[in-house]
Amino acid sequence: MSTPFQVLVLNQISANGLKRLSPERYVTGKDMAAPDAVLVRSADMHAMNVPASVQAIGRAGAGTNNIPVQAMSARGVPVFNAPGANANAVKELVLAGMFMAARNLPGALRFVAGLDPAMADMDKSVEDGKRHFAGYELAGHTLGVIGLGKIGCLVADAAIKLGMNVLGYDPEITVDAAWSLPSQVRKAASVAEVLKNAHFVTLHVPLLEATRNTINSENIGQMRAGVVLLNFSREGIVNDAAVLAALNSRQLGAYVCDFPGVAINRHDRVIALPHLGASTREAEENCAVMVADQLREYLEHGNIANAVNFPNVAMARESAYRVAIANANVPNMLGQISTAMARAGLNIHNMVNKSRGEMAYTLVDVESPVGQDVLAALRAIDGVLAVRYLPMAAG
Repeated sequence: MSTPFQVLVLNQISANGLKRLSPERYVTGKDMAAPDAVLVRSADMHAMNVPASVQAIGRAGAGTNNIPVQAMSARGVPVFNAPGANANAVKELVLAGMFMAARNLPGALRFVAGLDPAMADMDKSVEDGKRHFAGYELAGHTLGVIGLGKIGCLVADAAIKLGMNVLGYDPEITVDAAWSLPSQVRKAASVAEVLKNAHFVTLHVPLLEATRNTINSENIGQMRAGVVLLNFSREGIVNDAAVLAALNSRQLGAYVCDFPGVAINRHDRVIALPHLGASTREAEENCAVMVADQLREYLEHGNIANAVNFPNVAMARESAYRVAIANANVPNMLGQISTAMARAGLNIHNMVNKSRGEMAYTLVDVESPVGQDVLAALRAIDGVLAVRYLPMAAG
């Protein structure tokens, strides 16, 4: 029987997710010196000395900014995430944010909480006070959605069902997202077009250098007066100083976000939540199950799905002897791999190679066992980052 894989768990992970890692083949725990893989949610791994034994990292969520992805890429280690697994939870919170802003619910709740139940004329105070919290309905207003991935598409669809008009922008929309986007969504040509025409603007883009400060002092003034800005993506997508200035000038009617920053917290028109986007039982379970399945498929068979730094690669097992190779995307790599195997007398049964940017990944099924000398020869090829031998487990 093969040695069980050891998986270091850095955060509380849904039990149903961990159940996907069978105890016959996996050992999970919070204290391991030489883990084969890491499961993480929010723990910051940048200051962590990631053991050399680690072959994969799984993030039970969408964002991976708490993981040193570039350093892992240099070691040939894929970083998996769970895109879309928490999409419904975030969608519902975005809708809640729109309702809270449109109907002035936070202020109304504070007003009621401040009433003295022992006061003789409490009913009169309620009636007198409610006029300060009159709002408006969502139907007929325009929602601008910046980022049309899984979450953005779900938000757009829900808004349409509420009677809203939807204007969407995403220069890098995927084919799958395009198929799932409701036909009623009007496509914008730029962020500026969304900002100029929407009564609500919601952001659903990853935090990259290209998306940092997507909403900033230069473009926030293009918004129509009184617009509601919603950010359930990442804190750095919005420039807090620009938002604060726009709130004070009444350019922004409200800012609803999942990130209580020092500059904006306690502003009377900021509705800040404590990073609740994916904090539902269902979302946590979906993320854990999805990423555990991806880790298992990679560790046992070398197949890759939803790694942020590797191409998606899947090849059906047609042999008991498989080699997985992570390498730099440079010319003649396949030729060198094939030559090394041919010199060892290995017959290649099947092979697949895909690349993504500077990273490439190769799976090779051969018809006989692979010796350590062959694996050493493969590791010695210039540009090869990692080599894993994946013989089929007995039984």
